[in-house]
Amino acid sequence: MRNAGSGSIAYNSRPSLLHRSLREKPLLARSASGHKIILEDGSEILDACGGAAVAIIGHGNQEVISAIAEQAQSISYVHTGTYTTSAAEQLADLLVGHKPYGLSKAFFVGSGSEAVDGAMKLARQYFYERGEVQRKHFISRRQGYHGNTFGSMSISSNLSRLEPYRDILLPYVSHVSPCYQYQYQTSDETTDGYVARLAMELDAEFQRVGSDSVIAFVAETVVGATSGCVPPVPGYLAAMQAVCKKHGALLVLDEIMCGMGRTGTLFAWEQEKNAAGEPVVPDIMTIGKGLGGGYVPISGLLIHEKVVTVLEEGSGSFNHGHTFQAHPISCAAALAVQKVVQRQKLVEHCARMGNVLGGYLWEYLGNEDYVGDIRGRGLFYAVEFVQDKIEKKSFDPKVQFGLVVQKQAHKLGVAIYPGMGTVDGSKGDHILIAPPFTVQEKEIREIVLAVTKAYRIAVALVRGAL
Repeated sequence: MRNAGSGSIAYNSRPSLLHRSLREKPLLARSASGHKIILEDGSEILDACGGAAVAIIGHGNQEVISAIAEQAQSISYVHTGTYTTSAAEQLADLLVGHKPYGLSKAFFVGSGSEAVDGAMKLARQYFYERGEVQRKHFISRRQGYHGNTFGSMSISSNLSRLEPYRDILLPYVSHVSPCYQYQYQTSDETTDGYVARLAMELDAEFQRVGSDSVIAFVAETVVGATSGCVPPVPGYLAAMQAVCKKHGALLVLDEIMCGMGRTGTLFAWEQEKNAAGEPVVPDIMTIGKGLGGGYVPISGLLIHEKVVTVLEEGSGSFNHGHTFQAHPISCAAALAVQKVVQRQKLVEHCARMGNVLGGYLWEYLGNEDYVGDIRGRGLFYAVEFVQDKIEKKSFDPKVQFGLVVQKQAHKLGVAIYPGMGTVDGSKGDHILIAPPFTVQEKEIREIVLAVTKAYRIAVALVRGAL
């Protein structure tokens, strides 16, 4: 693999496009194919994070590209106030036509943030139509992330992104502790004890804000980039659902990043069981990144028939909409992606390769001085870095250890996803690895070896600066 270097930039020194940073110019990607991104200077980057856990079948899949072209030639756009398309109907049928676990309707939008906003509005309308208009409060978790619009940002807890807008966010929101075993379960707690404590905290928050005023508890099934692939401990989601049912609130699970097969099952919550051994089924869930695999912008809601029935028997409509919802080209692309996933049994392959990825990460990095935790499910893994493994003490945020590892890995030709503020929004570092579901063991080993080398370079650099 060729060294990525810095890449040459063909656009102006002051580009017209507003990039994420006004100080650092992004590299110019010339093309992408399979698992590789090719830069302007010809350097190849192995995409070990799928962009942001998005590119589940890799880049340049001709079946998907053909589906996009065919749909564009047939119907490129219609307004859903009057029309529907076979692409949108078929995609919904593929996901919920068989009513998995009681999920019976799908609603498609352009981004994860839109999907979360839609879930919030749908949950509110559910209670509005039941006559419970006093319900206006959402409870979510610290160290969780749900999006960048004002609604989704209000229930998020990514502190750096919140800061400029904190005093104008939605008022009826509060946060409870994350389920983050590595950092927050005490040394004298059992897992059951930890779950019980978190359930008591949620119950107390319901009572503090008013038991009958809460619309929903919102959580990522497996936390994504904010704290790095943090899975719930056994029994946690069942306990949270029980608290919601006690107080008559809804359970909304955000699987924008961790869903659609990323953790080794189609829905990440399928791995979470209650005392009867049944999956913890949400009332509303959001899906996104892996739905369209990066070929188009598309996300969505999957809605339990419990919620749908109330609207059907009430107003008969969802009082919400977007100009580009259920966009034909987006739905056609997502349908093609999901057909590839099903035909090639890629969710099952993801589960198998996830075991390989976890095994290699522990083998190569598990005993390193600054590696505190390695966690994840399926092809959704993170490595958390700490300065002191005994005390689980994070590096000074100024060190930016995770970002240093990410940059060194990129120089070695492997793209991974960095995270900062892992522990509390200010301190903590991790990297996230989420390659396409089509990845093979040889590539996984190549990824982990590059990450290990990048980590050791970062250690030398940081030790020299400490």
